Amino acid sequence: MTDLGKFHYFLGIAINRDTNGMFLSQQNYAADIIHRAWITSCNSTSTPVDTFLKLPAAVGPPVVDPTLYRSLAGALQYLTFTRPDITYAVQQVCLHMHDPREPHLNALKRIIRYIKGTITHGIHLKPASISTITAYTDADWAGCTTTRRSTSGYCVFLGDNIVSWSSKRQQTVSRSSVEAEYRGVANVVAETSWLRNLLLELHCPISTATIVYCNNVSAVYLSTNPVQHQRTKNIEIDIHFVRERVAVGDVRVLHVPSAYQYADIFTKGLSTPLFTNFQSSLRVQPPYATTTYAGE
Repeated sequence: MTDLGKFHYFLGIAINRDTNGMFLSQQNYAADIIHRAWITSCNSTSTPVDTFLKLPAAVGPPVVDPTLYRSLAGALQYLTFTRPDITYAVQQVCLHMHDPREPHLNALKRIIRYIKGTITHGIHLKPASISTITAYTDADWAGCTTTRRSTSGYCVFLGDNIVSWSSKRQQTVSRSSVEAEYRGVANVVAETSWLRNLLLELHCPISTATIVYCNNVSAVYLSTNPVQHQRTKNIEIDIHFVRERVAVGDVRVLHVPSAYQYADIFTKGLSTPLFTNFQSSLRVQPPYATTTYAGE
């Protein structure tokens, strides 16, 4: 084995160290995407997705070059490794890779225009305690105008640093907002359970309960209430899974006001002030003025 020194670059991800921690970015990769899309001279946008944007499956004429659309959408998926702020927007355009239409292409171009204005952004990882896991989960009930499936999203913090995030359309139609929200809770509880087991294998066990924040009061109530209701029969497996984790003390599901629900950025388009606030909370920011590692 060869010691190549400090870790600086891996699979398109640049790692810069300084006294504040590490900064992970894909600036060169993002610049290549912009160049491939032929929009280097276009104006940038403040958000990657329109506030009220819903993309139906078969609206508008087919794109001239569907191969380019799929290539750019796939490239944007890889960019989400250091850009959680574009995860929801990329998830939306990837839903239509099988039959891309002009409105879908316009949405994809908006993402790239947003990246153009924030090309230096990346994730800051700061030295912090890893004794706690905190998660935020949300769902956009029946948000898909074509299938009426809900979109659930979550983000997971290890200490003060974000380590996992997701935006995904649910596999089945939810008959109520509670059902959609609780499925989102089950998804993030499964993710945090895997993370707890991983840390245990790395000899860094988490002794405190994982805190899961959800802005749906009914979903929070279901996590501890043993009484079954008619409307919960469709999510009975998820209910028992979450309650089991709550009962053994691994998880606590708590309510959080929508103004502090960071997972909103993974389920819907947001206004510029709210998007910017949540983006900063996820530690997606430009690099600091200096990125020289103190130990070098």
